Amino acid sequence: MIFAARAAAFALVFAAAPKLAHASVSSDELVRQAREHEAAHDDDVAVKRYSEALRLEPTAGDAYIGLGALRLRHGDYREAERVYSVAIEQVAGLRPAIAGLARARWSLGRHAEAEQTMETYLVAEPNDDGALREIAQWYGVDALAPSQLATWRRLLVLATTSTDAARIHEARSTVRALQLLVGLADPAVSPVAPTPTRAVIARVARRGG
Repeated sequence: MIFAARAAAFALVFAAAPKLAHASVSSDELVRQAREHEAAHDDDVAVKRYSEALRLEPTAGDAYIGLGALRLRHGDYREAERVYSVAIEQVAGLRPAIAGLARARWSLGRHAEAEQTMETYLVAEPNDDGALREIAQWYGVDALAPSQLATWRRLLVLATTSTDAARIHEARSTVRALQLLVGLADPAVSPVAPTPTRAVIARVARRGG
């Protein structure tokens, strides 16, 4: 059953790909052409080039990422999910595909699944500022204020390593606002089982990060 499901996913991803006119063309060249067509807003041809690249080389990571992003941009979220799922199966360590899969699932309305998938991505890429901001926004939409606060604390840590004063101010202000919203539900400020480590975290949290 699993093999049949994977075969079906491959068929869907490659369905748009015609037979290659020039078998000697590399997958890298086809991806380059696809990007050129995207830049020229010729997305139908871009889809064909990405699909041709994948037909030629089923482990072409850049082709999966490009095709998935194109599907997302056009609102074809189910197809984007299929593309990213196949990418994860076929290309070990293709982390952008995990983030893309999370975005496809969010757009399909499967919020909890999307958040879990993005959390998986952030384990591998803990310093991705954009992804952290994205999932923090998702937590806000789903009224998951404690998770949103925890994420903004991570953003504050990243901000303090930069020299961007506006970014630091934004993160610190957001952490403080979320602390007021979360109140006693914030485990950093009111830990269930106090320990020396938790006490240090609590003191930092009370100072606003």
